[in-house]
Amino acid sequence: MQLRAFFRNAGQWLFKSPDQSLDQAYEAALTIKKIEDDYFDGKPIAQDHGNYGDSAYRYIQGEVERNLLLIKQRMATFEATRSNLSQDRQMEVQFYDDQQDEYTLDLIDQSAIIFKKLQFIDEILERYDHLFNQLATLAIDRDPNDSPKVSKKVSPDSTPKQPAKPDKSRAGLAARSGILPRSILRTVDRVKQDLDPKAETDVVRNFRKSQGKTKLALRFVLLLIIVPLLTQQLTKHFIIGPVVDYVRQTTEAEVFLNVEMEEEALHELQQFEERLRFEVILGKVATLNEAQLEERVLDKALDIEEEYRERSADSVKNVFADIFAVLAFSLLLNTCKRQMVTLKAFIDEIVYGLSDSAKAFIIILFTDI
Repeated sequence: MQLRAFFRNAGQWLFKSPDQSLDQAYEAALTIKKIEDDYFDGKPIAQDHGNYGDSAYRYIQGEVERNLLLIKQRMATFEATRSNLSQDRQMEVQFYDDQQDEYTLDLIDQSAIIFKKLQFIDEILERYDHLFNQLATLAIDRDPNDSPKVSKKVSPDSTPKQPAKPDKSRAGLAARSGILPRSILRTVDRVKQDLDPKAETDVVRNFRKSQGKTKLALRFVLLLIIVPLLTQQLTKHFIIGPVVDYVRQTTEAEVFLNVEMEEEALHELQQFEERLRFEVILGKVATLNEAQLEERVLDKALDIEEEYRERSADSVKNVFADIFAVLAFSLLLNTCKRQMVTLKAFIDEIVYGLSDSAKAFIIILFTDI
């Protein structure tokens, strides 16, 4: 029985492996496309197409490289096992028809879906062909026993195209794979930049870009602080305040919102009465009979009641005003996604620029607080 179950599971894995590999490669390509749409306005991922710092761009480039490697691995598995695809490539899908008020069946040609996925994956790979070739070279250097099927094209029907040549004026020596260590290549790049007649223009442009990014990040931080505070105060005094006062006056609302407030008011009244009797005994206050004493205690009780009525109304106003402030903050975050990305890159640069001792000091400071 165990042997039969083993062969059954092996058969299921063998027939499902091509579809799963293709789906995983397609999802990785979609991830790269989403990064282009969200952070580079649909353009290819390059430092010239986005206003991001070096640390943020390195993070994005790392995500792209990781997804390209995933596409390479999954497409190699798909190429190796695609002969095991089932012959029945139609799938029945049941959906509800509002006009006929009944469920109907629709047939989807899975071969067409596979072709569209392969076409989309080819577009992503061609867009980053130079980066993909570098990653493939690194992968072959790491594992010389890899199957030669890895270097095959994804779709056999697609015509081979000449890989796009990277712009040599933008790509430095450190970006190319070679025998020399990258630290030496980066030093050579720095010397070349110092000798470049356009280096001063590039430095000024990079400085202005960094300055604009810093101003944008600080302006957005101030906006995140000022807008919720203004919303909270304006709604409390001009919108929520009059409504709460009118409702509490017309409905004769309770003076105390909870038991703690009532106990606090009673304790304050008892202290006043005891202090008054003590001052009468010491002679600091003229002698009062019981009626005068009760009258003073009653006046104090009315004052305490009015004070706690205002405190209760103010608490209700603060709750609703805070809700409006949170809504304003959330709306600001949803409408300013580009500013959020810039702020995140700005914070990353600040954090990564700190030394280890400074990071340790900040961590200790916050933990002590």
